[in-house]
This record gives sequence, C-alpha cells and structure tokens, in this order.
Amino acid sequence: MRRTYGIAGILLSAMLALAACGGGGGTGGNPLDTTSAAPSGSASGGGTAVIGSFDFDESVLLASIYAQALEAKGVQVEEKPRIGSREVVLDQVKSGGLTIVPEYNGNLLAFLDPKSTAATTDEVDAELQQKLPAELEILESAPAEDKDSLSVSRQTQTEQSLTTMEDLAKVSKDMVVGGPPEFKSRWEARFKEVYGIEFKEWKPTGPTTADALKDGSIQVGNVFTTDPKMTANDLVPLEDPKNIFPAQNVTPLLHKASATDAIRTTLNGISAKLTTESLLDMMQKISVNKDEPATVAKEWLTTNGLA
Repeated sequence: MRRTYGIAGILLSAMLALAACGGGGGTGGNPLDTTSAAPSGSASGGGTAVIGSFDFDESVLLASIYAQALEAKGVQVEEKPRIGSREVVLDQVKSGGLTIVPEYNGNLLAFLDPKSTAATTDEVDAELQQKLPAELEILESAPAEDKDSLSVSRQTQTEQSLTTMEDLAKVSKDMVVGGPPEFKSRWEARFKEVYGIEFKEWKPTGPTTADALKDGSIQVGNVFTTDPKMTANDLVPLEDPKNIFPAQNVTPLLHKASATDAIRTTLNGISAKLTTESLLDMMQKISVNKDEPATVAKEWLTTNGLA
C-alpha cells in the first residue's frame, strides 16, 4: 500500500512539473493549473485595478486620466463610471469592489467628520490619515482644487484692484453678492468675522451665479473654481489667504490591500502635475466643446508625458 502511494506521488509531482512548464490560464492551459489571473502585485505587470467615479463629468474625467495612465504602465484596468453618491462609492472602495476613486479631500473629511475645522491641504490630509477606515488610504493630493470661491468679473477686478478677499473687504459694502439659497446663512457671519466683509445685498442666484456676474446683476458670486463658466465668462476667483473655504484638492482614494507600488507611483505622478488651471481647461473642453472625457484625458496625459 505504501508503494502505491509512492508511485502516485511521483506521478503527481511529474504532472505538476509539466503544468508549471506549460502555458496556463488560457483555453490551452493544463487542467491542473487553477490559476485564473496573475496576483495583483505580480511581475507580469502592474497588477489590476477597478476604478470608479461619482456621477458627474469631472469625476468621470479624473477616473479616465487614472485609468489610461495605469494602463500605460501595464496595469489591467476596469472602469465603473457614474456609480453615484459618496455613501455608495466609499462603501465599494472599503469592501474592495473598487480599487481607486478620484476624491476631493475636503469633502471626504467633512463626510467622515462634519465637525472638522481643518482648512489647508496639509491639515485636511493629516486628519484624513487619522480618520479613514483601516481598509482605505489616500495618496498625494494634487494642487488642483474644485472648491468654493468668491469670484468677480475681470472688469470688476481691474476697476476695484481686487486680488484677495482682504481687498474685497474694502469695497464690499457697495456690492451685491450671489450664490445658492443657503449661501447667506452659511457664510455671512464667517466672512465678517474672518475678513470684515459685509455686502450691500445677498441674492439667491443658484446655478445662474456665473451668468449673473457676467450681466452685472451681481458684483461678487460664489462659483466653483473648475466651473467652465469661469473661463467662458472671464471670471476671476479671489485669493483666500486665511483659508475660509476648506481645501478641496483632487486626491486618489484607494483600497489599501489592492493597491500596488506601480499604482501608487503612477497616481502620485498624476497628482504632481494636475493643477486647477489644467482641470478647468479640460472641463471647458467637455462642457463647452462637448469633447469626450476619455479623449480629453488622453490629450492631457500625452501633453504631460504620462501616457
């Protein structure tokens, strides 16, 4: 009986050796080879990644930038665009259903800790490192931000010599400001406390704020920094030296166990070159020129030597 087991063991060893020498994983692979794919950190490439995005154009664009750059580095990528809200997306990254999602550090921190007072990029990222669930990690934040601003027309900026929100405090009492309906209740006291800014009138302009700045019905408006109408209407965001508006840097969020060194290095390389100006230019092409996000992403990557 012992001899029978010995022969079986020799035969099995030989079969396994042949399997190791033959092609595996495809239709012609050895039936004893049960490996369906290379492990995430294998030498066959940079691993695999499932990249998701929120349900708006800028997030789809950023996910496409990540995907195409990673594919150029040998990572096998699957894209899942326009998944939905942060609640849904965050759970999928946490579970490993998604490997990567382009996030905004300030919004992510506010979601995890609504009482946080972190304002600068460094402060926000430091708090995120402490408060993220153990399954998640963030990489380096890009200079690019999609954040609140107080913006003015180019003409108003020139006539009033406005560069910062501190400059605005000197002339704001003669100005009408516009923004979403909750803008006054959320920011009036804070503007006065931090910068001494007081406006003549507050108008609820909502999504038409940028157009109201262009036609002159308001002189100051709450516009996001990557809104394509910033360029189309020739608007100027005023600098916020006291960081009243929290940082909203584009920041890769990863499922820690699924990320490889190739993924981390590639995404950090993207963040190093992604500016608010370049993001605004890309969004202009998508929103105004109606270019496809993947096409715009490829052009930016090529221009910056990343694909």
